[in-house]
Amino acid sequence: MARFASRNPDEALDLVQEAMLKFSEKYALRPEGEWPALFYRVLQSRITDWHRRNTVRKRLFGWLGLGREEEEGDPMGQVADLKNPTPFEKVLLSEAGAAMEKAIRSLPLRQRQAFLFRAWEGLDIAQTASVMGCSEGSIKTHYSRAVSTLRSLLEDFAHE
Repeated sequence: MARFASRNPDEALDLVQEAMLKFSEKYALRPEGEWPALFYRVLQSRITDWHRRNTVRKRLFGWLGLGREEEEGDPMGQVADLKNPTPFEKVLLSEAGAAMEKAIRSLPLRQRQAFLFRAWEGLDIAQTASVMGCSEGSIKTHYSRAVSTLRSLLEDFAHE
């Protein structure tokens, strides 16, 4: 979820870490069965906050003409990453994985969230509804539409 939202693996790890810390502060004493839905709700909140901060930061730096030099001149950004790719990265490196990522990104926000929570994170309908703050019927609709759209966008890969 964080990788799709930030498009940056380092930012995604920071978002998950912040969410985990906030989750453990606020909800550690809640029943264990409630943890997945509560964690994803905290993570969604962190992602929303991150998007807001970045929007303001980009607008401010854009007006001041700053920021581009920092991205280009970051010496650590130029160092090759020699670690072995994770399974997630291997899938994304493949052509089908790239098409899947593009298709998921093209979904409307609520459909993308419903799909990722249900299919990738394994939450049930009730947990997904709790995380997204909507009814179970809405989750069913968003998920169904997302799957239908993804099937049509990725039908070429189903036949290979």
